[in-house]
Amino acid sequence: MAVYTEIVDEDLATFIAQYEIGEALSATGIVEGVENSNYLLNTKEGRFILTLYENRVDPADLPFFLALIEHLAAKDIACPLPVRARDGKVLRELSNRPAAIFTFLAGMWPRRIQPYHCGELGKALARMHLAGEDFTLRRSNDLSVQSWRPLLCRSADRADEVQQGLAEDLEKELTNLELNWPDSLPSGVIHADLFPDNVFFVGPRLTGLIDFYFACTDMYAYDIAICMNAWCFEVDGSFNVAKANRLLMSYRVVRDFSDDELASLPVLARGAAMRFLLTRLYDWLYTPADALVTKKDPLEYWKKLRFHQGVTGPEEYGLA
Repeated sequence: MAVYTEIVDEDLATFIAQYEIGEALSATGIVEGVENSNYLLNTKEGRFILTLYENRVDPADLPFFLALIEHLAAKDIACPLPVRARDGKVLRELSNRPAAIFTFLAGMWPRRIQPYHCGELGKALARMHLAGEDFTLRRSNDLSVQSWRPLLCRSADRADEVQQGLAEDLEKELTNLELNWPDSLPSGVIHADLFPDNVFFVGPRLTGLIDFYFACTDMYAYDIAICMNAWCFEVDGSFNVAKANRLLMSYRVVRDFSDDELASLPVLARGAAMRFLLTRLYDWLYTPADALVTKKDPLEYWKKLRFHQGVTGPEEYGLA
């Protein structure tokens, strides 16, 4: 569910009048997503996306996100471009929420991931990493290894309600990650949340990347690990090495890996699984039943973490 804030027609008309995009004809809520309220906006000039930023997004981070999207779009990375109002501003207020309008991207996210999707993703991710190299703003990753112990502490006393022994298992794994987490790999702007529903395709062609609201400055290989977890496992929990091979080989055609990145990929994949496991675990245990947030099974990422614990080198991800 991703329409938390309803818009009054009169407020919408006043808001749209500040832009040169024509009169609003309709605004239809988009139910996919979890962080913000999104509307498909039809005006006399075309289609746009209207986003109202909800309480889960820190308003202080919005200038970083919006500037990054503009920077990437200027480098020919396919992503929604913020529309500036007549006064030149991107960010305004609507219904007591920070709000922005974006250009519309054609396409749909893939419900059944095929290897060619992973190949397209790998190339797009590498191009995005290269395009962000000269982006001057920085934002720390608030959901990296330094945040995982506080997250675990918030859920540890109830973790065994999800699976017996889970709290102890997570404590052991976290200690291992803290001891072995790399800190000198190539870094820059990463998306940090490039799940399939944030990537649009028309047929076999990738047409856009969306939802940069976890973007931050961190290791490129960590971004790859997040994508590998999100795109290369099947519904039954099995790892699809053919998909991983297409993702990684397509990425390295555009931006090759360093030896240290390759060696660190298994621990980064474990960390990426831990990050989403812990946030899902907290939401699973503490989100009220009537909240407009879809809870996701944390054990999906426990199974992925367990797979990566058995990986000894990048060749098990399909790299020669």
